[in-house]
Amino acid sequence: MAAKLSRMLNDPNQVIVVEPSDVHYYQPLFTLIGGGISSFKTSRRYMKDVLPKNAKWLKDSVVGFQPNVNKVLTHNGDIIQYDRMIVALGLQLYWDKIPGLTESLRDPNTQVCSIYGPNTVTEVYNKIKKTKSGTAIFTFPNSPVKCPGAPQKITYITEDYFRKHKLRGDINVIYNTALPVIFGVKKYADSLWLVCKERDITVNLQTNLVKIDPNKRQATFEKLNSGETLVQEYSLLHVTPPMGPPTVLKEHPMLTNEAGFLSVDPKTLRHTKYSNIFGLGDCTNTPNSKTMAAIAAQGKVLYQNILDDLAGKPTSMIYDGYASCPLVTGYNKCILAEFDYNMQPLETFPVNQGKEYYFTFLLKKHFFPFIYWHLMLKGYWNGPEFFRKFTSILKRN
Repeated sequence: MAAKLSRMLNDPNQVIVVEPSDVHYYQPLFTLIGGGISSFKTSRRYMKDVLPKNAKWLKDSVVGFQPNVNKVLTHNGDIIQYDRMIVALGLQLYWDKIPGLTESLRDPNTQVCSIYGPNTVTEVYNKIKKTKSGTAIFTFPNSPVKCPGAPQKITYITEDYFRKHKLRGDINVIYNTALPVIFGVKKYADSLWLVCKERDITVNLQTNLVKIDPNKRQATFEKLNSGETLVQEYSLLHVTPPMGPPTVLKEHPMLTNEAGFLSVDPKTLRHTKYSNIFGLGDCTNTPNSKTMAAIAAQGKVLYQNILDDLAGKPTSMIYDGYASCPLVTGYNKCILAEFDYNMQPLETFPVNQGKEYYFTFLLKKHFFPFIYWHLMLKGYWNGPEFFRKFTSILKRN
C-alpha cells in the first residue's frame, strides 16, 4: 500500500511507514524452509531495500492511538498527525500461552519446533532429521492463525520425508487441530481427508495443545468437545502457537471488536467508527483466511477506496473475501485452494484444484516468492482476479 500511494502522491512527506524491524520476511516460505526445501536466506530482505523510496520510513513502533484527534504515538515519543491511517499490524504470536513451549524451543535437544518464527524455523528441519522412530505430533491452536493451512503443510512434508527415508513404518504421524474441521472449504477438506487416509496420518479434531513437558517428552491436549485431557508422548512435536491481535490494538478498544481485532467493514475495509482509518491484513476482523493472497486482493480494494475518499466520493470497490492457500502435501505436490468469504471455491486455473499437482508446487516454491518480492511489495500485484476472467473461458470450453 505504501508503494501504491507514494507512487500516486509522489511526495516523500505524504506517506509515512511506521515499522520497527530491520528485516522483512516472506513468511509463506517458512513451511518449505522447515521441510528443507528452501533456504532461510531466500525468505529475508533488509527493510530498507523493500520499502518504497518515495515513502518516509520511521523506524519505530506504535504504542498509542488517538483517533479522535488523528494522532499516533510511537515508542520513541514521536507524535504523528495523520489525515488517513492504514492499520496493518499483523498477528502477534503468543508463545507463552502454552506452558513449556518457550523453554522447549530454546533447547535443541527437546525435539519441539515451530515454523512460525524467524528464530525457530531454522531448527525445524534439523529436528525432523533427528526423528527416527516414535510419534510425530503437529498442532493447530484454538485461535486465528497466519495461513491456516501451514500446520498441515509441515505435517505432510514431514510425513513425506519419513517415507522417502524409509522411516515411516517406525513413526506414527498425528495432526491435532483445535478446529472442528480439517479445512474450512468442503471441497479441499474432502481432498485433505483423502490424503490423510492414504498416508495413514491420524487426525484429531477439536484437540487443543495446552501444556508441554519437555523432560518427559509429553504433550497435554484438551478435547474441546468434551473437556477431557489427553496426554501424548512425542519424539517430534511441531507447535503452531496461539495468535491474536497485537497488544497495542487490544489496549485501544475504541478501534477494535471484542476480540481485539481492528473493526472494519468487511467489504470496504474502512473502519466502522472512524471514516479516515482503514485496515489491511491479519489484524482486522474480516472473516477471510489470513494469507498473503488475501492481502494482495485487499490491497486493490483498499487503494481504490482511499482514492475515492481523497476525492470526496463514496467508496466504490468491494472485497469479496478472496484468499488462497497452496496446501503443499509433499516434496513435489500441492493442492491450490482458492475461495471467498462464503467458503466457496474461487479458482484460477482450468483444472480441478482440489487435486494434487506438481505445477502448483512449483508455483508455491518459485513463482509466488517472485511475485511477492518483485511485484506485490512494489504495488503491482493485486491477486489473480484478472487472469481468472480468461481462464474461466477455458473452463467453459
